[in-house]
Amino acid sequence: MFGGNDARWWDGGQQVQASQPFAPRKIDNPLDKMTRRQSGRRSRTHTERKRGRYIQARPAGNDLSDIAFDATFRAAAPHQQARKEQRKQMAFAIQRQDLQRKVRVKRAANLVVFVVDASWSMAVSERMAATKGAILSLLTDAYQRRDRVGLIVFQKDRANLILPPTNSVQLAQRALADIPVGGKTPLSAGLALAYEVISREKRLHPDVMPLMILLTDGAGNVSIGPGDPKKEAQHLAEQIANDEIRSVVVNMEHAAFDQGLADQLAEHLKAPCYTLGELRAESLYQTVREQMGR
Repeated sequence: MFGGNDARWWDGGQQVQASQPFAPRKIDNPLDKMTRRQSGRRSRTHTERKRGRYIQARPAGNDLSDIAFDATFRAAAPHQQARKEQRKQMAFAIQRQDLQRKVRVKRAANLVVFVVDASWSMAVSERMAATKGAILSLLTDAYQRRDRVGLIVFQKDRANLILPPTNSVQLAQRALADIPVGGKTPLSAGLALAYEVISREKRLHPDVMPLMILLTDGAGNVSIGPGDPKKEAQHLAEQIANDEIRSVVVNMEHAAFDQGLADQLAEHLKAPCYTLGELRAESLYQTVREQMGR
């Protein structure tokens, strides 16, 4: 059901060339408003770990794991006159309400995983060409920022990791070159592989900020197990949402034939669903940028 990273695993199909990449603008961090200020720097995000730069302090409450002693002394200083009795036994009186904990930030990379329906449907060639162009453009933007972009394609009876998460434009160009389209729609396999890839990245890089971009009409007709393909895909979507993986669904069904399946899937993913009548690399790139900036 799941392939390796060999882009030639299809038997037959129509090859689609990538649209021309373009000079993109900077990508903002999806989970924190502390955005990049310089090239060559990753996004900054708050971290609960005892690593990262100490930027400010807050009342500790019940969290005494990373006390900010400087801020604690400052909080206690105005009360020393009123704590004369306590100071008979110590030089400086600190009480529980004075305790402050450190707020830290560290550089965290963004991860954008495209999950693309390559089964045969309306405007599938335009969809694949735009996806390839958007990936190359995002990689150009991510260069020297440690951001990474990956691509999963599902078609026929399986999903395949065509492009493992990378910030290498050269590697992406080679992986994207020979991806044909056609066949059935194993939507569940695509979602399951995306969940596996993102979960692995989160284990390896706990502060990574993942965003899944799912391009499909939502009409899955091949299941992993013996159950109904639609219900299976919805269950996997709920699992992804429950793991707090942010997603965006791009409905690629033609308006005349749209049965609302992509919208239903987006509800289970707790994700917005966009309809792009004329998909181009620029419009897909802008959609990703807008979501990452929220």
